[in-house]
Amino acid sequence: MSMFCYQCQETAGGRGCTVRGVCGKTEEVARLQDLLIYTVKGISDIVVKGGLDVGSLGQLNREVISSLFMTITNANFDPGSIERQIGKMLRLRDELRGSVNVSRLHDAATFTVGARAEMLDTAALVGVLATGNEDIRSLREMITYGIKGMAAYAEHAANIGKEDPEIYAFIYEALAKTLDDSLTADDLVALTLKTGEYGVRVMALLDAANTSRFGDPEITTVNIGVRKNPAILISGHDLTDLEQLLEQAQGTGVDVYTHGEMLPAHYYPAFKQYENFVGNYGNAWWRQIEEFKSFRGPVVFTTNCIVPPRSEEVRSRIFTTGSTGYPGCKHIVADKNGKKDFSEVIALAKILPAPEEIETGSITGGFAHRQVIALADKVVEAVKSGAIKKFFVMAGCDGRMRSREYYTEFAKKLPRDTVILTSGCAKYRYNKLPLGEAGGIPRVLDAGQCNDSYSLAVIALKLKEIFGLDDINKLPLVFNIAWYEQKAVIVLLALLYLGVKNIHLGPTHPGFLSPAVAGVLVEKFGLAKINTVDADIELFMAN
Repeated sequence: MSMFCYQCQETAGGRGCTVRGVCGKTEEVARLQDLLIYTVKGISDIVVKGGLDVGSLGQLNREVISSLFMTITNANFDPGSIERQIGKMLRLRDELRGSVNVSRLHDAATFTVGARAEMLDTAALVGVLATGNEDIRSLREMITYGIKGMAAYAEHAANIGKEDPEIYAFIYEALAKTLDDSLTADDLVALTLKTGEYGVRVMALLDAANTSRFGDPEITTVNIGVRKNPAILISGHDLTDLEQLLEQAQGTGVDVYTHGEMLPAHYYPAFKQYENFVGNYGNAWWRQIEEFKSFRGPVVFTTNCIVPPRSEEVRSRIFTTGSTGYPGCKHIVADKNGKKDFSEVIALAKILPAPEEIETGSITGGFAHRQVIALADKVVEAVKSGAIKKFFVMAGCDGRMRSREYYTEFAKKLPRDTVILTSGCAKYRYNKLPLGEAGGIPRVLDAGQCNDSYSLAVIALKLKEIFGLDDINKLPLVFNIAWYEQKAVIVLLALLYLGVKNIHLGPTHPGFLSPAVAGVLVEKFGLAKINTVDADIELFMAN
């Protein structure tokens, strides 16, 4: 077997990619990512066994979360950048190990390796399948994937200047425990829920970071057409990259459009001052192959969601930054103060044609928790009058599988007295449908990016309080969510920690869930698979 990866929803056959990732990553990239994760786990082993003060580790904390972020699905396809990161982390690991007096360290904290060929040989021995017991492997990987999602959100918050040493400490603790062969399946189940607890914490941290810097999201109508100016398309999730790009593009005659998960940036008051911030172009990440052709200008990837470009012309217009990377694409590096120079992107935009229009009109969003809670009286009145019978949380990720048409059809067939609460790119399955209103409230309330699933949890907890209920599961609220990659995993674990039960998860359950582990989630939390649209609507509306 040349590689093994089953961290995303589209993994081959629902079991695992063994030759090349469905995402497009090669065997070489997959193995290097495995070795990078193993190295980070070794660092964690040193930190935990050495009893080190995480607050004193400084830049190491940032390098750890960046390393984790690089291995998220569709983030980094560049073997060179991953190899360099492994080398950097090994040097940091060895310096750290020299500062402690610990006799028994795991191999991950002590192994040595030379150039890339030796890295690849070593990686083949330490990947996912190195854990022989299927159930222990399943739990270790679920925790690791949750930690990857947590690291992504921690990096976004840190870019705004918000960090929580206790989150870093938990990341080290959890990763070190995935190396501990003395832990039982029950121990790892408990650690899985603790991962969910810190998932809530990191999303709250990022929410506080975003709103303190950019203001509270507000109801906003976003243009989905185009102007005639040359333009830049920005994709991914990082708002500080967008802020710097907008500042540098001001007065240049170059417009900036969001793509995919960057759409919710339009909801923040701070970005509304930029006259060249003009709209959203396209749809969810997986449709970029065609949409990047028609956009015609440069594209900046701030985080994951890269689909390997099929043409050299498109690749020549793609820029990466942060934890992202793709062979042949220009990578923009921050200076020691976090500043990035986007002048090359702006210069390229000026000599390329304006975007080709692919749709017209607008979409509305900005229903984060403070905005929805401000409408609480209206929501309560609509529920009490019967104008709204149920709320459906349809957050999460979109993807390429034809089975995901389920979510579009589900939204279309929902009764008119229901409201969809959404976040993440799953919304592109239905956010442009003419679904109207229920009780004067739009039937699709978009809270924002995948991390803004935190907003939906806050809204649910507030509704529980308003209606005087003792259990969130007694609300007229259904969770029918889609997943794709590791940020969705930490969102799911966060919901389980908050006590949400009977979540329907699709379009398929994770390949990394062994039958026994899946059975635990079904028994303890009521985790279920989606069925047909009609059967599910009948089930949800009856309960």
